[in-house]
Amino acid sequence: MRRFRESLTTRGAAFLASGIVLVVSGLALGQHDLSRIGTALCALPLLAGMLGRRHDLALAVEREAHPSRVTIDEPAVVGVTISNPSSSRSPVLLAEEHLDYSLGDRPRFVVPGLAAGGFTHVEYAVRAHARGAHRLGPLGVRVQDPFGLTLRHTSISSHDELLVLPRVVTLSDGRALGRGLGAEGSVPHRVALHGEDDQSIREYRDGDDLRRIHWPATARTGELMVRQEDRPAKRRAVVLLDTRARAHGGTGPAGSLEWAVTMAASAVNHLLDSGFAVHLLTPDPGLESGVREDGDLDAALETLARTTPTDEAGVGSMLHAASGATAQGGLVVAIMGALDDDSARALSSLRQPGGPGLAFVVDGSTFARGEQVRGGDLEPRATTAALAGAGWAALPVTPDLGVADAWAAVAGSRRMVGAR
Repeated sequence: MRRFRESLTTRGAAFLASGIVLVVSGLALGQHDLSRIGTALCALPLLAGMLGRRHDLALAVEREAHPSRVTIDEPAVVGVTISNPSSSRSPVLLAEEHLDYSLGDRPRFVVPGLAAGGFTHVEYAVRAHARGAHRLGPLGVRVQDPFGLTLRHTSISSHDELLVLPRVVTLSDGRALGRGLGAEGSVPHRVALHGEDDQSIREYRDGDDLRRIHWPATARTGELMVRQEDRPAKRRAVVLLDTRARAHGGTGPAGSLEWAVTMAASAVNHLLDSGFAVHLLTPDPGLESGVREDGDLDAALETLARTTPTDEAGVGSMLHAASGATAQGGLVVAIMGALDDDSARALSSLRQPGGPGLAFVVDGSTFARGEQVRGGDLEPRATTAALAGAGWAALPVTPDLGVADAWAAVAGSRRMVGAR
C-alpha cells in the first residue's frame, strides 16, 4: 500500500481523494449515484497502478565515453546503449542519467518502447571543471500510465566513470636542471624503489663476442644468452607530491592540493620532454608499501587525477621510499606542505651533493580563505628555510603564484649552481 501511495501523481491523489469524498457523501446523503461515481474515481488510480506495473523494467545499460580520458574543461561525448533483454516489450520511458555534479546538468531523454531483444542508443555531452574519476550513472527511469495518475520509478544500477586529468602547464627550462646525472657514460639506465637494474641479458646473435656470454642465464634458459651493452645514460628525476590533508587548505580548483597536483603533472611532463627518466612518488594508503611510483606520463597523470587528501603517515612512507630512488643522485623535485623538523631533515637529505633539489613549499593557510587549516601549527617558512639551508632551491607558494612562474623562479635559480 505504501508503494502505491508513493507512485501516485498529484492528479492521481486528487482522483483518489475526490472518490473517497464522493463515496462517503453518497452514503451519508443516500445518493447512490454519487457513491458510484466516487467508486469509479477511486478505482481508476488503482487500475492505472496495475497497468503501470505489468511491465518488466529489467533493462540493460552500457556506456562508453569518447574520449575516456579528458583534461579539465575538455568536452566528452558519452554514448548510452539501452537494451531490453526480457521476452516482452518495454513501455515508453522517461530516463535521467545521474552524474557527478561537476559534470553539469543531468541529461534527460525519452526511451521508446523496445521489443524483446531490441535496443536504442543515445548520446550526451559533458564537460568537467575539476579533475578526478567522475561517476556516470546509474540511469533512472520512470513510466507513467496513460492517464497520468501514477508514476513508477526505478534505477538501473550500472555505472561507469570519466577520468578527468589535471592541467598540464608549459614550463620553461632552467639552469638548475642541468645539474642532474650526465647524459653520457656507462651508468644504470633506470632507478626504481627496488634498486637499480644495471645489466640486461638478451639472446645470442651471430657475430656477438663469445666472451660476453652470460653462462648462468644460458644454463637457466637452455639457450645462449649474452650481456647487453649498457644503454646510454639518462638524467634521473624524482618528483615527490605531498597529499596530506593537514598540509593543504582550500577546496576545489582554488585549493592548494589542486595547485600541487598541477605542478606535479606539469613537472613530470616537462622533465620527460627534456630527456629525464622520471619517477613520480605519491602516498597511496591502498598499497602495502603506502607509496605509488609511476614512471611514464600516462600512468602519472592517471595517478594525479585520482589523488585525494591522505593522512599524516603518507609523507613518512614517501620520504623513506624516495631515499632509495635518489641514492644515486639526480634531480629531486618536491611539492610539499609545511613539515616538522624530522621530516624536513629527511627531505633535505634526499638531495645528493652536487645534485639539484627544487622545492615548492605550499602555504595551505593562504589558500584556505578564512577556513581553519589542520596543519596550522607547522610553519611553511621554516620548512623553506631549512631546505634552502641544505642547498635546495626552495620557494614558498601562495595562491597568487602561478605554476609556470613558480617553476621559472626555482628552476632558474642560481642557488643550485655549484651546490655541495
